[in-house]
Amino acid sequence: MSNSTNNNEVLKRQVPGDPNLSGIDCWSDNKQRKFKNDFLFGAASAAYQIEGGWDAHGKGESVWDKFIHDKPSRVKDGTTADVACNSYKFYKRDVEMLKELGVDYYRFSISWPRLLPEGLANIRNEIGFDYYENLIDELLKNEIMPMVTLNHFDLPQKLQELGGWMNEDIIDWFEDYAKLVFERFGKKVKYWITFNQPDTVCRYGYETDFFAPGVNQKGTGEYTCAKNILLAHARVWHLYNKEYKQKYKGSVGIAVSLNWFDPLKNNDTEHAEVAERYRQFTFGLYTNPIFSKEGDFPAVVKSIVAKKSKEQGYTKSRLPSLTSEEIKYLRGSADFLGINHYTTVLVKDAKQSTHEAPSCFDDANVESSYGEHWEKSKSEWLRSAPYGLYKACLWLNKNYDYPTIFITENGWSTDAGLVDDSRVRNMRGYLDALLLAIEDGTEVLGYTVWSLMDNFEWTSGYSERFGLYEVDFESDQRTRTARKSALVYKQIIKSRIVEHGWEPKSLDISGKKDKEAKQEL
Repeated sequence: MSNSTNNNEVLKRQVPGDPNLSGIDCWSDNKQRKFKNDFLFGAASAAYQIEGGWDAHGKGESVWDKFIHDKPSRVKDGTTADVACNSYKFYKRDVEMLKELGVDYYRFSISWPRLLPEGLANIRNEIGFDYYENLIDELLKNEIMPMVTLNHFDLPQKLQELGGWMNEDIIDWFEDYAKLVFERFGKKVKYWITFNQPDTVCRYGYETDFFAPGVNQKGTGEYTCAKNILLAHARVWHLYNKEYKQKYKGSVGIAVSLNWFDPLKNNDTEHAEVAERYRQFTFGLYTNPIFSKEGDFPAVVKSIVAKKSKEQGYTKSRLPSLTSEEIKYLRGSADFLGINHYTTVLVKDAKQSTHEAPSCFDDANVESSYGEHWEKSKSEWLRSAPYGLYKACLWLNKNYDYPTIFITENGWSTDAGLVDDSRVRNMRGYLDALLLAIEDGTEVLGYTVWSLMDNFEWTSGYSERFGLYEVDFESDQRTRTARKSALVYKQIIKSRIVEHGWEPKSLDISGKKDKEAKQEL
């Protein structure tokens, strides 16, 4: 269907997992949908989660290195990412896995402190630059496009000691870093992402102490961080647009955590208003300034924070204002929107807040829950509700006039083990929902599974496994072995359709006999 799809027809869609529609495991027809030939499939990882080599060959300390080394109990299983998957050493095996899957691109991040040990451009680690050059060359040799994220949580610790994302000077520091990366790798990389989930960094790293750097500045931490990250993103987009776009023909976007928030009661006006309010307090805070026609932070966020700030005795809103020049500078400063979508949450108004005030959580003021019958993952926060991706896409179309989108992360956590049927079910469900969203007008360039292999899952350590490939963290070789989901994903990429009845004949992805393949791996 085109962008002019009738809204009534769209709303009648029966999408798997929606608790407010009948026939929740059915579609509105029996049509076999297919991804177009130019649709891109990829897999993702992040430097801190897989590379290891935390202090190897001149790499500087990151905020996550310090956060965990200072207090190991912050990680659920007491582990660290000091070695992780050791992709710093075994990156060629990673590329081999990508080749086995048949993906079009690999989304990975560059470690800022591996290139600039103290964060600033005056001290450069050439060995770090060489590592990423070798990785990119290995990808290109195997006809896999690199998609590079400039910052995936691991800020140089030296910059945090200067205030990190609370210091507006970091806008200049990030531009200096990005310029060096563009100069070195620009001719080889066509897709760039400035930040991965700035909402997670700001909300859990600056508003609370749950994530690094653990600033815990409630009431202002997220909002100040958000403004500075958004302006840093825009600075780098404008830099690329001015100095590199014509020469390298690449694209620069941003990846936002965009889980869906649905009203607890779908036909209740109050619940619907609360759900929309929460969308604006979460992802809208980061998407509205860039992708909306009017720009600026969402009006409902500005209004609520200003009102509560006044009641709390502040002389001005805890949410920093954007000048008219900043609003103009931010608006349109992305070639695509990256969506990290995992799950859906049902929300209602909290009435009397149970959150500490002032805080961004008290400002938003909701209670959340999950659908009773949604399948549970290994992660407490993650439930399977594919319909949420479909609804999120339609919301973006409506609010931002059909933006260009990459699904930059979508995945599922399990225990260790090669037969991961729940991951297969989840993947197929979300790809079905994505096909329907595309049919109803969403412009999606590609889908990226999280993740290529098991890795260090932040404060969960290695207790939750997201990989298409299982990693043996007890082995010096960090042996990677394909799971069933890897075979299913390979088949989807090859056939470009979601075949719910398809089963692999074995868990051999390399074309060799199981025993021989496992010995080699």
